[in-house]
Amino acid sequence: MTDLSKEENQTNAAARRAKGEFVRGVSAFRNVIGETDRFPAEPNRYHLFVALNCPWCHRVTLARNVLGLENSISLDVAFPSRTEDDDPVGPNLWQFAPDKASPLTGEPLPECTAETATGNNFRLVQQIYQAEGSQERSVPVLYDKVTKSIVSNESAEIVRMLALNARAMGSSLEPAALPDLYPMDEDSESLRAEIDELNQYIYVNINNGSYKAGFSSDQATYATAFTNYFDALSKLESRLAADNRPYLTGDRFTETDLRLFPTLYRHDPVYIVRMKLNGARILDYPHLWRWLCRVYGIKGVAESNSLIHCRQGYFGRTWNRTIPLGPLHPMTYPQAYDHPELAD
Repeated sequence: MTDLSKEENQTNAAARRAKGEFVRGVSAFRNVIGETDRFPAEPNRYHLFVALNCPWCHRVTLARNVLGLENSISLDVAFPSRTEDDDPVGPNLWQFAPDKASPLTGEPLPECTAETATGNNFRLVQQIYQAEGSQERSVPVLYDKVTKSIVSNESAEIVRMLALNARAMGSSLEPAALPDLYPMDEDSESLRAEIDELNQYIYVNINNGSYKAGFSSDQATYATAFTNYFDALSKLESRLAADNRPYLTGDRFTETDLRLFPTLYRHDPVYIVRMKLNGARILDYPHLWRWLCRVYGIKGVAESNSLIHCRQGYFGRTWNRTIPLGPLHPMTYPQAYDHPELAD
């Protein structure tokens, strides 16, 4: 049975797409670090290929940073704009282009890199897959530099793997500072169940729901996704407000907070326009806004992404490729995330 907290149900996917519904595909590489001798949990062995405009990649860069794995898991960052129609290989492919100028800044983006893990200096993410006989071309990719092979391209499973193996994979954090994103001790069974339930609800209605609203061409599908998205925001607002809890499950930052953050981080500056989710800002939900600012303030979170990449990546794919410059009020983003008092 499909785990709806990780991937979308594929029942009648072709027919649904034909009717204008956005249906996300299923990742094919699903190996697990530490499960067999092929992919042991050890430091300085693994590598991530990501694009910072992608919210699924944002999950894994968040996990890498908050778990203190920046120095033990290397990282390559794709250019936020994919290839164009005139590319010799074809359009809509993730590319490594560290010298390419951003249309937003007029200069190369400092976060972008060449491909450094395979030894082949590939130009396209697609080539990493082709080396293993696969036609996939998505990010993120968790890659093993020893066996020169893809471990996983399912973001939820990568996050879980990093969390459960952070110490063995070389976390630089002291034990007391290492967040336990998915506690596996016997006393945390009910917390794990709560995290699993929230993960599914957030994935269906918010993470993937935002894409249903933004990329479906059927009005009824969009309307349903729009309604479900804002209903879910209201329910999460009430959840935080009921006892003024700092995080979704209580006093501790968990996997479910991490998985919600990339979508809400993008909402006010990008999704409210690009995904047609103009029902409200996150700033209009005081407890969710303060939660967003609280998570943004966790060590490593601000450095895990770039709204320049997000703006360019999302709006650069619109018909006229014009990138909005706002919002400017009450403050520019992401600077606003340092100001929880804006919701007061």
